Amino acid sequence: MRNLLLTFALSLCALLPFEQPAHAADSTDVAAQWTTKLAPQVVAWRRDLHQHPELGNREFRTSALVAKELRALGLDVTTNVAHTGVIALLKGGKPGPHLAIRADMDALPVVEELDLPFKSTVRSQYNGKDVGVMHACGHDGHTAMLLGIATTLAGMRKDLPGEVLFIFQPAEEGSPVGEEGGANLMLKEGIFRDFKPDAVFGMHLVSWLNTGTVDVRSGPAMSGSDSFKLVVNGRSTHGAMPWNGVDPIVTSAEIISAAQTIVSRKLDIGNQPAVLTFGVIDGGTRFNIVPDKVEMQGTLRTFDADMRQQAIDNLKLITEHIAAANGATVDLTIPLGTNTPVLVNDPALAARVRASIGKAIGAEHVVDGRPWMASEDYAYFAQQAPSVYFFVGSTPVGQDAAHAPSNHSPRFFLDESALQIGMHSMLQASLDFLNAKS
Repeated sequence: MRNLLLTFALSLCALLPFEQPAHAADSTDVAAQWTTKLAPQVVAWRRDLHQHPELGNREFRTSALVAKELRALGLDVTTNVAHTGVIALLKGGKPGPHLAIRADMDALPVVEELDLPFKSTVRSQYNGKDVGVMHACGHDGHTAMLLGIATTLAGMRKDLPGEVLFIFQPAEEGSPVGEEGGANLMLKEGIFRDFKPDAVFGMHLVSWLNTGTVDVRSGPAMSGSDSFKLVVNGRSTHGAMPWNGVDPIVTSAEIISAAQTIVSRKLDIGNQPAVLTFGVIDGGTRFNIVPDKVEMQGTLRTFDADMRQQAIDNLKLITEHIAAANGATVDLTIPLGTNTPVLVNDPALAARVRASIGKAIGAEHVVDGRPWMASEDYAYFAQQAPSVYFFVGSTPVGQDAAHAPSNHSPRFFLDESALQIGMHSMLQASLDFLNAKS
């Protein structure tokens, strides 16, 4: 009922004559009016992007569409940032703070299982394999919403205090093997060299909340992430005579089993949560051959630097000693590439953003949820200035969000009315920040 009333109210706002705002008192009406006015275009952008997904560092069509729309707004646009990223600078007509707002653009190597009119049938190459490609994490919605926000703020630039940098980031889900990418590379290439943000905002559509609910957490919001690679080296032999070799498969199984005790028995998870997961096991070519080696890959998620180091140390001890006990050797690489830091929301800024979003959608629909064990390379941006990253529910009202297909699932479903909620929330937070600082 609340969502119906909100939609009806916004529709009424759209019928009113629109005037550009002159001061902060108008910001609530402005955010509502523009959100409703642009909702059909934001949905159209999202559906186009969903039907044409692209993997990290390969977002060629996506970045071209984004750059075209931003240039049409008269913004100062820079392309080919961190391979396929796009940034656009909006200079307001009044002095004020510098705000950066970020959206990610890349899709995932997932075959879509939803039967939508704009379903993705795209296939591509991922680490040498032919894969389906799908926006299974909502990045199509993030990009569409930020285009709507850029359109709104550009439409009021004469009365807008300060400057806004719109960041359309590639490769949030990771770069192809052997390549750099994502937020860290954008920073290396200097997107904040001349533009010094006073704050950075970001948001993420999530299936574990129903549409109409926004989660704004103070402090740690998403975990730090370390990927790792384990190579267990044995000695090949005939499967009928395992005593003539060293079995890396049995050794790997023992390592995987013992590694589960790191979180359950070695870390104080009453203080902060932690997760250790093996996601890849690759070894052997035939049923009756003991192979020479087994390769495993996994991920460690933590919120605390000491717990992270303790987990890494214990993983090293377990792998080395179990391998030695079996006559094998092991090579452990952690982190595999660059680790992602913990994403921390500035407490004071989070309180302000929570109040702004409460004005937009009703304070009863803004929650302070638990830290999310997923990781986000937006955390690199959050290290540069006070930052807030919030979560926008995308599972339809009436469905059990706790059991909805998760982000990254081939059946991840985005309720498109969530785009209005997200855009309205971000617009209100941005306008309040720009006006209050001025």
